[in-house]
Amino acid sequence: MDQAEEQRRPWIVGVSGASGTPYAAAVLRGLLAAGEAVDLVVSRASRLTLLDETGIPFRDAHWREDLGEWLSRGADGGPRAFDVDVAGADVRHWAAGDLAAGPSSGSYPARGMLIVPASTACVAGVALGLSKDLLQRSASVVLKERRPLVVAVRETPLNGQTLKQLVALDEAGAVVLPASPAFYAGATHIQDLVDFVAGRVLDAAGVPHRLYRRWKGELGGSRRD
Repeated sequence: MDQAEEQRRPWIVGVSGASGTPYAAAVLRGLLAAGEAVDLVVSRASRLTLLDETGIPFRDAHWREDLGEWLSRGADGGPRAFDVDVAGADVRHWAAGDLAAGPSSGSYPARGMLIVPASTACVAGVALGLSKDLLQRSASVVLKERRPLVVAVRETPLNGQTLKQLVALDEAGAVVLPASPAFYAGATHIQDLVDFVAGRVLDAAGVPHRLYRRWKGELGGSRRD
């Protein structure tokens, strides 16, 4: 193993089957723009959601090509809205069914994990420690190793069982971050609302970004900028 490989400490990004693939795309773009290494786990269910929301497939054999197409899309579906160099980025893809993958072990060096979006089924699986696929297993490993885990849950309304599971994740050390955009940042486009949530995910992970206008304590400030 060379020195660069030994020093590599990626963020694991898990994409579950909840609606909200533009949130995942914005987080991935933010990580790559910050120069972070990324290990990507796309669940089987999320591939159907991605296809439904964007028309883009995600194929294991062509994952880099499909990822490039996905990250270039805007939240409104517009093609080539972003110029993202996926070919030159430090991104590694692990198949969701590969339970022997690097992130399945605590000895694999990772900064932490961001689950964006997180479905209620994913929340339940992580909270209960089911590890039924690599996404859930990676989250369980991150928790047991006391590394950062951000869970961007995307569902409404939430029933009592899911609320209990979210409390369990909070008590285990995860950051529970509902995909709930705010409007004080002066959003004028759907992408602004998506970027706000993605920015809050990156804030929770301590990754620098410029995805949204921060609150400065001035009422109406966003309208004056």
